[in-house]
Parts: sequence; structure tokens; C-alpha cells
Amino acid sequence: MSNTLNPLKSVLSPGWGDVTAVILAGGLGTRLRGVVADRPKCLAPILGRPFLAHQLDWLSSTALSQVLISTGYMAEQVEEAIGAMHQGLSIRYSNESKPLGTGGAVRLAAIAVETPFMLVLNGDSFCNADLNLLNAQFYSNGMAPTMLLTQVPEIARYGQVTCDESHRVRKFLEKGSTGPGWINAGIYLLPTKEVLALPGDVSCSLERDLFPALADQNRLYAHQVKADFIDIGTPESYGMADSFFGQTGKLNVPNVQEFDQAKG
Repeated sequence: MSNTLNPLKSVLSPGWGDVTAVILAGGLGTRLRGVVADRPKCLAPILGRPFLAHQLDWLSSTALSQVLISTGYMAEQVEEAIGAMHQGLSIRYSNESKPLGTGGAVRLAAIAVETPFMLVLNGDSFCNADLNLLNAQFYSNGMAPTMLLTQVPEIARYGQVTCDESHRVRKFLEKGSTGPGWINAGIYLLPTKEVLALPGDVSCSLERDLFPALADQNRLYAHQVKADFIDIGTPESYGMADSFFGQTGKLNVPNVQEFDQAKG
């Protein structure tokens, strides 16, 4: 079960109706081609179902209702596999006609977003965190851009993120260091207007262009959790995915009915 470091369990934020989830699922997945060659990475089968379906299961455990999937490579397969609805979630698509990077893809998707806030997720990683607590901290931060960090025993593949005592992100350290630390879990709550301020129709990166600039301006916050994390970006990590999702009680699924009743 996820163990958050922030004492927000009794804090209820405004509803998820103000948020559209945007899943970045347009990557080429070149490192996985040797084991998953006939489909995009987000559709890599795990326990007989696409990885993306497991992500959507998790999102459906909140009161979210709108999801926009950013597609690119083999976009038609994604739309055919997922469709327009998933467990009460309304699904739409934003397709890149050319690779735009994470920042460009989110910027393109934001044009179709009708809510003031966006929950952005990488389509090849999963962190078993309670999104209601992320949402609560986002609002307690004055709705400033907030990224989810999780602690891993080995940071070599990921780089490291450092924060201060007020949960502001201070530094992004490049890959190469070793040992335990806090990493970017690929989940962000962002004001839609911040995304729309990115340059349009050009390739850019959330990780290299937007987030360091926000950190330099003291406008990027972190929600730190100790939660199970996996990415499927390499054959080795993908090989562990069945076990990860197959463990009993693995997914952190809050009681949505109780959450909604408590909000009134």
C-alpha cells in the first residue's frame, strides 16, 4: 500500500471535475521492439491486457471522468484497443502528426482540454500512489504545478529530484548517480494555462524545458510518496510487469463512494 510522506489524509480537495487526465502514449518504444514489435509500447500486454488498460483502471478509481490520450506511433491501434469509454471514463484522443516530445504532445493535447487543470501521466510507467492526496496537495500549494516523486532503491536509470522543506523542487540531477533517492514518477498536476504557454507545434520536453524553468522560478512543487513504481521502457523492466500487477492488493484503489460523500 502507498505510504505518503505528507499529512493530507484528512484533506479533501475540490472535485476531479476540474481536471482532465492526459496520458502520453505516443512514444516509439524502440527499446522494447525486440519483445513487443507489433504494437505501441502503451499496448504492451500485461496479464493479457494492454498496459494502458491497467492505467485506466487506476484512474477510474478516482472521481475523474475525462481522459485524453496523446497518441503518435501506431495511433490507430491505441484507439481501436481502448475505444471511447473505460469503466466510466470518457476517452478522447490527440494525435501527433510528427514527434513533438513530451512538452509538445501535452501542448497539443491542451488545445482540446476544457478544464482548468490537467493530470498528465507518462504512458509507460505506473506509480501506485493515491491520486486524491496528490490532488489535495496541489490545492494546498495554491494550484501551482505539482509533480509526483517516489522513492526507489536505485536511481541510476532515472536521475534524481531534490526538494526543500516546503516541498518546492530545487534540482534535477542527471542519470548516473547510484543508490536510493527520489525520482520523477511521471505524474503531474498542472494548470492548463501553464501548458498552453509552451510554444506550439514544436518539439519540446516537460522534463528538460518546462520543469527546470518552473523550479528556477520557485513555482514547482513535489508530492513525495513511498509507493510501488514500475516503468516498462526496457525489456528487463517490462519482464517484471506481470508480477507487479499480479500481486494481490497491488493497486491503490481508494473508496470513491466514501470520498464523494465526504466531499458533500
